[in-house]
Amino acid sequence: MTPPPARRRGTGAPARSYPRRGSVRRAQMITTYGVGSMIAVEDESFIVAGTDSWNIGEAPTIHEHRLQRILGVRSFRLPPASTDTSKDGVRVRRFPLWHSCPTCSSLQHVRGFNSPPGKNECGDCQEALVPSRFVVACTHGHIDDFPYWKWAHRDNRAEGSSGHCGGEMRLRTSGRTASLRSILVSCTCGIPEVSMEGAFRRSALPKLKVRCEGKRPWLKDAPAESCSEPPRTLQRGSSAAWQPIVKSALSIPPWSDGLADRLAPHWDDLRNLERSEIPLFLKILTVREGGDISPEAVHALLDAELHEDSGVDQEPGRDSAYRALRNQEYIHLRSGNAERDGNREEQFVCEPPATDSEDLTRLGLARPMLVKRLREVRALKAFSRVESQEANADIHEAQLSLKRLDWLPAMEVQGEGVFLHLDEERIDSWARSAAIAARVERMRNNHQRLLRERASDPATAPESPATPRMVLLHTLAHTLINEWSLDGGYPAAALRERLYSDGTMAGLLIYTATSDSAGSLGGVVAQGEPDRLAVALRSALHRAEWCSADPLCIESEASGAGSVNLAACHACVLLPETSCELNNGLLDRALLVGTPEDPSIGFFQGADH
Repeated sequence: MTPPPARRRGTGAPARSYPRRGSVRRAQMITTYGVGSMIAVEDESFIVAGTDSWNIGEAPTIHEHRLQRILGVRSFRLPPASTDTSKDGVRVRRFPLWHSCPTCSSLQHVRGFNSPPGKNECGDCQEALVPSRFVVACTHGHIDDFPYWKWAHRDNRAEGSSGHCGGEMRLRTSGRTASLRSILVSCTCGIPEVSMEGAFRRSALPKLKVRCEGKRPWLKDAPAESCSEPPRTLQRGSSAAWQPIVKSALSIPPWSDGLADRLAPHWDDLRNLERSEIPLFLKILTVREGGDISPEAVHALLDAELHEDSGVDQEPGRDSAYRALRNQEYIHLRSGNAERDGNREEQFVCEPPATDSEDLTRLGLARPMLVKRLREVRALKAFSRVESQEANADIHEAQLSLKRLDWLPAMEVQGEGVFLHLDEERIDSWARSAAIAARVERMRNNHQRLLRERASDPATAPESPATPRMVLLHTLAHTLINEWSLDGGYPAAALRERLYSDGTMAGLLIYTATSDSAGSLGGVVAQGEPDRLAVALRSALHRAEWCSADPLCIESEASGAGSVNLAACHACVLLPETSCELNNGLLDRALLVGTPEDPSIGFFQGADH
């Protein structure tokens, strides 16, 4: 964060009015400080404005054809980087608007403090104002200031009161404890002082007849929406106040060699041409822009698009496009794509290792694939509040702008990884066990209950993805990431999982989540060499047999948020949230190594590890 210049106070020459500026990394505009999130700049708090207010004149354009079509946009834009010579930037608006003065304890709207121009301080005390620690939000993404007046007057308010008593609000901290009980709100009208204790209860605001007013302060001039969702009190810096909804895709052939990016501005024209007209169009294009383009390569792109459309049509359900996208990636990860002629434009290089390993076969793994080069595009589609995006959860997606734009903010990651494919016949045979089915059914029922609670209509709640295959692959990915972070020197947050468990798929990709020195120098690919992988896998399974929280962990009937886990805790298989696709849900290490009472339920129990 770039702090603004220090403020001057007191008598003497007036301080120069500097513009307040803060800076974050571009990737954080997708994952941490995206549209609708709150960001602190020194002692002030702001909410990131909608994309229709961004200045993206110099922001680089990103193309990922398959993801663009699914999200219904023409391109992606890297969030602008604001520098001294750039006019680009992301706009923010002050939020929350209620502030307090630490000296005089006054609590009111920021306009009531009579601050000097260009400053955010109390006009009487010349003390920097403190933004409200509390906000209210609903599951539809609306957010507003905490109703301090109604909270303080809840036991003294006359029926039909409009919310004004003529007094001035005060906020102070007793200092006795660090709890909400020590945060005290009062009014000069003479009501008893009340604490903030209990403000975070689900029923706290509905009991005060506080309704969501449908405000969207991140969107300029946005009209208030009609909303029937009950508001909830949140900490301004809480992760529940903003959860990104990010969609991602890997660049795979034929879209990964750079040709699709070059043709992106002309793709609509090419799609509408007859095949016989394409060579002439390409000749005109090469004369205008230079470089040769093969008509056969363009035909291959058009055919791939038609094939992808037919794949989506065959996939029923709301998320069919995303499932088809994963299925295409799975096919290419299994078949590979060798680096030919040293093509530097190729963004997907996936090859089998030069050697085999009988140890991996005995463990139930097919030959791994070394993904020596990959590119992933992550686009911010929308965001949510209050409730996190669990697997298949039906949550409301708050919009990024009032206008319909043909682009979304996105980032791209260049890295490497290892793809593992498990023996499908062995998985099917293992999953037939009644004990295994019972454990997974318990997780599935808990997750299904959670999905129904979060759905606007419980009857249309999506199905839980929990199956023996999916839980096995997910837990295996976590144990390997933890093992590589211990043995290979990679921080767990620098690695990421990508699961392929729907239908007949049985694979997982572990790859670098960043393109810095923690993941683009061949170190992850080296972990996929069969001999080294067999040793790492055996070590990971050995670690999974014992957790420092055992026997409580292994005997757990339910754990994790929503009770969607069984034998899984922070001491064994949980990962940083950025590394997991499912928010650390649907995990059970007993499916890997069994339990002391029933070792046979472990998929790898039959192997000598």
